[in-house]
Amino acid sequence: MSGNAIVDAAGRVVQLRGVNRSGAEYACAEGWGIFDGPTDDATSIAAMKSWHINAVRLPMNEDCWLAINGVSAAYSGANYRNAIVQYVNDLNARGIVVILNLHFSAPGGTLATGQLPMADRDHSPAFWSSVATTFKNNHSVLFDLFNEPYPNSNQDTAAAWSCVLNGGTCAGVNFTAAGMQEMTTAVRNTGATQPILVAGPQYAGVVDLWSQYKPNDPLHQLVASIHIYGLPLDSPCRLQSCWDSVMAPLATTTPIVIGEMGDTNCTSSFSPPLMTWADAHGVSYTPWAWNVSNCAGDPSLITNYNGTPTAYGVGVRNHFLLFP
Repeated sequence: MSGNAIVDAAGRVVQLRGVNRSGAEYACAEGWGIFDGPTDDATSIAAMKSWHINAVRLPMNEDCWLAINGVSAAYSGANYRNAIVQYVNDLNARGIVVILNLHFSAPGGTLATGQLPMADRDHSPAFWSSVATTFKNNHSVLFDLFNEPYPNSNQDTAAAWSCVLNGGTCAGVNFTAAGMQEMTTAVRNTGATQPILVAGPQYAGVVDLWSQYKPNDPLHQLVASIHIYGLPLDSPCRLQSCWDSVMAPLATTTPIVIGEMGDTNCTSSFSPPLMTWADAHGVSYTPWAWNVSNCAGDPSLITNYNGTPTAYGVGVRNHFLLFP
C-alpha cells in the first residue's frame, strides 16, 4: 500500500479486477475434495486470463487448514495446505494476485461448515498465524481476515463495530469471538508485511465507521473490504448514493476492495455500473464467483470451466476486457 492505493514493487498503482473462486471453504469439510471443479489446472487459469482477470479471492476453511475437528486427512492439514500453496503459485505464475480469505470457521469442536457471525478465538488467530507464516515471503498475496461479520443481530451499530474490532463476548455471538485486531496482530507477529483486508459488520456490507474502528497495524497496510450485491439480494450500500457519500470519501485515504459483488437475478444490470464507478475511484473488485452453479442464487459467472459466461457473467467479462 501507498496512501490510498495498492501498488506493485515498482510503486505503480494496481487495481485488482478479479473473481472469487469458491470451493476450498466447503468441499474439504464436507469430505469430498479440496476444490470444487477443475480449479487448479492450466485450462481453468487460462480461461480466467482470457477474461483479463488479475486477481482471485480464495475462500478457505480454518478446520481444513489446521487439520482439526474431524476433517478427513485426505482433505486437511498438509494435503490442504499444499494444494492451496500450489494453486496460489500457479495463479501467481500467470500474473494473478491472490486474496486469501477466512470464510468458514467455528469455535471449539464444531466442524466449520458455514458462515458464523464472527471469527472464533479458539482457532482463527492460529489459522492466520499459520497462513501468514506460510505466505510471508510471497508478495503476490493479500490477507482477508474474515469474510462477513454480522454480530449484534446484523446491525450497523457501535456495538457491532466494537465486536468486529475487539472480539470477546458480543451480542448475537454465542462463542468467544476473535476480533480484527487480534487477527491483524497474529499476521504481523509472523513478520508478514502484506496488505490486510478488514471488513465491517452487516455481512461486510458497510464501511461508514471503518476508519473509526479499524485495527492498529504498525505497518499501516490495511485495506477496507466491502461486499455489495444487487437485487433481489439487497446490500446496505447497494445504491450509488452510498457509493458517493460513504465509499468515495474513504477511497481518498484508504484502498478499498469490493471483495464480493454481483447480480443476483441472472442479468448484467447491476455489476457494470458499480465496476465503472469503482474504476473512477480507484476501487478494486472481485465479483462472486468463478463457479459453475446457479447464476442468480450464488451468483455464478460461468456456465463451464472454459470460461463461457452466464448472462450475469457477460457484463463482468465485457467490462474486464476493457482493460489490458
